[in-house]
Amino acid sequence: MLVIFNPVAGRRRAAALWHVLDLLAECGVKLEVAETQYPGHAVELARAAARAGMPMVVAAGGDGTIAEVANGLFGSPTALGVIPLGTANVLAREYGLARHPRGIAHMLAYRRTRRLWPGLAQMPNGARMFVQMVGVGFDGAVVHGLPPLLKRAIGRGAYVWQSAWEAALYRFPPVRLTLDGVAHEAASVVVSKGRLYGGPFLLAPKARSDEPGFQVVLFERPGMLPALRTGAALPLGLLPRCSSVRILPASHVEFTGTDLPPAQADGDALPAMPRAVRDAPAPIALVVG
Repeated sequence: MLVIFNPVAGRRRAAALWHVLDLLAECGVKLEVAETQYPGHAVELARAAARAGMPMVVAAGGDGTIAEVANGLFGSPTALGVIPLGTANVLAREYGLARHPRGIAHMLAYRRTRRLWPGLAQMPNGARMFVQMVGVGFDGAVVHGLPPLLKRAIGRGAYVWQSAWEAALYRFPPVRLTLDGVAHEAASVVVSKGRLYGGPFLLAPKARSDEPGFQVVLFERPGMLPALRTGAALPLGLLPRCSSVRILPASHVEFTGTDLPPAQADGDALPAMPRAVRDAPAPIALVVG
């Protein structure tokens, strides 16, 4: 198997990775490790491995790294493995993947799979695959403003800090969109493939990562106080019940209007707001152990 790792992840995560690799080597698994050198390099590495007939490629990182590797594997029979080394590891939690070295090694060695149905964000320069979510508006502003050193130092706590900061500064331009042709407007939007957000927190209870379609979370009220209220409801599991939040199913999402709120995909800042969001044409085989 090929393991793709982002060396910017830091020493602690590199140590966790090598612990897993040592356990796999003890089980007789033949390993190759490739380090990414620039954004998008994981896509190229995974695509080359799939074309060479590699049976499995492993993404060692967070949801953004997983999405890049999945993009490179798309359309091939190569399975996607995961060593969750991210800040939130939302996809790993969504599928109940092992998150401790011995469990991860066993999972990758057994190679039992479930399907993962990614989404595609249509950007001005082409489609970008995502495995968990696309956020537009306040959600995107938090990711754009998050200092990488703070994220590395305090993990998920950095998102709490940045959310409070952005709640005071963000101007909440309206996000205009259509869901399967029906027009809507909100202060912020999350188009979700999965149930969870920011780690173990419930966002969209009816979402299915293994099926086509999305749950679209509309945060309808702009301003600091509504943002802080929904932020406080999230860790309590109450966000889907907030009166200012609507969750609607959709198979095709289009963003309209002249305002260009900031956007993110799988926790990584996007250079522009996507024009549309749709399902990938087919699923990917995700190794779950």
